[in-house]
Amino acid sequence: MKPDLIISVDVGTSSLKVGLVDRSFNVLHVADQAYAVSYPGIGRAEQDPLDWWLALRLALVNLSNQCTGLRERAAGLIFGSQMCGVVAVDAEGKPLRPCMIWLDKRAAAIARGVMGGFPKVFGYGALKLLSSIRLTNGAPSLNGMDPPAKMMWLQQNEPEIWSRTVKLLDVKDWLVLRATGHAVTTADIANLTWMMDTRPGREGWSQSLMSHFGLRRDLLPDIVEGTSSPGGLTADAATELGLREGLSVFAGAGDVCAAAIGSGAVEDGELHVSLGTSSWISGFYPGRRLSASEGYATILSPIGNRPILIATQESACACIDWLDQLIGADTVPAASSVAANPPMFLPWLAGERVPVDDNRLRGAFLGLSLQHDRASLRRAVIEGVALNTRWAYKSVSRQRGTKTAHLLRAVGGGAQNPALCQALADCLGTSIAVAAAPRMAGVRGTAAIAATALGWQATVWEAARNFDRSSETVYQPDQSKQSYFDQRFRLFHDAYRRNAGWFRMSFERSGALHD
Repeated sequence: MKPDLIISVDVGTSSLKVGLVDRSFNVLHVADQAYAVSYPGIGRAEQDPLDWWLALRLALVNLSNQCTGLRERAAGLIFGSQMCGVVAVDAEGKPLRPCMIWLDKRAAAIARGVMGGFPKVFGYGALKLLSSIRLTNGAPSLNGMDPPAKMMWLQQNEPEIWSRTVKLLDVKDWLVLRATGHAVTTADIANLTWMMDTRPGREGWSQSLMSHFGLRRDLLPDIVEGTSSPGGLTADAATELGLREGLSVFAGAGDVCAAAIGSGAVEDGELHVSLGTSSWISGFYPGRRLSASEGYATILSPIGNRPILIATQESACACIDWLDQLIGADTVPAASSVAANPPMFLPWLAGERVPVDDNRLRGAFLGLSLQHDRASLRRAVIEGVALNTRWAYKSVSRQRGTKTAHLLRAVGGGAQNPALCQALADCLGTSIAVAAAPRMAGVRGTAAIAATALGWQATVWEAARNFDRSSETVYQPDQSKQSYFDQRFRLFHDAYRRNAGWFRMSFERSGALHD
């Protein structure tokens, strides 16, 4: 059989999706395998890299049963994944400990310490912030999410593991290593270590930035283009995955860029929103953009280093899932019997990143009464996620070159929730467009990268522009709700202002009690 399918892997926080994508970017077959997140302590979130690999093996067994001759039909294998993880591996590429994933904030104090100083600007030492912005167009988050603080935590707290560490890899990059035997990364992943010089013509690891965090160059993988192939599938990996040895494996992309390409919103300044465990507003720009005060910026994409803006919020559908686990999704009526407005929900269950970078913020229901029922709580959570998104969207929309006179494309599993999409349309005052199978955006985006590498498409951008949009669902804003959401947004912002200090004090005191 002639190879005509791309195996596109999307490694999320709660599950791994594998899609078989044809030359027209139809996702012919899909397999989804769940795995656990471990929370071994306050601010800690980990996953076993071997669980990702096992999930991939099981998914491919499933797909082989769905698709006859997959071994011969596969033209390439590509990964997209969650970002800001740290996997420490030994000389054989074996993980030495669980991966500290993006949700892990244990290193927040280290982040604030290494980036602090006097005088302070937005919580950073002014000189350190200016130096980091000049070289990288940003700085590590003070909430401990980004890799450098986690790497420093590992060095300081697990010296035996550190002494055996040969490479420090993100999620996607470990999977590429396991598949090919080669340790590489892409510009989007490298940029978020804040040790990569991203100035045009100078892209690469920065010795001064690595030294600032006390890290050696040999611990970091080489940076390659997302369309490049570091090598073919090794014999061992091919046997484990049921694929042929030597199958082309491509470097791929982090989930932000994969979703951006998969959304089809690839013109300069065109935004989309991704709704998953977390959420983000993102889009490509012709040059650097930065809001240091609100914690977002453009980073380099893995495709020609084209800048892509990311404004990430830590908890979106995670809030809805959390509520469903508490009260039971099947027991909530479609509409509340309560005439009053729902309580105000603050969705910061895992701290926040944009537009306030603070791991100490926490979620809350405000204004609960005896009259509120389970449907009121569900509505409050959905509105809280929408209001939080508006907070970030309001800022991003002011960036130079942003196109706001168009509909906003939504991707991710949360885009399958009609109530959430309609709340976003009403709250943002803009149309929300959802393509068929929005949770497959990352799969389709990485497939576009592989298709270009295989010569099936001239460019990644041309491939994205040609995605089929014939079955889109468009949620139009209800103009009668504009004043309601305007008022709720003012209350939401006021709730942050009045409660942030208490959250911080509570966090610090509870941390001291557990030390």
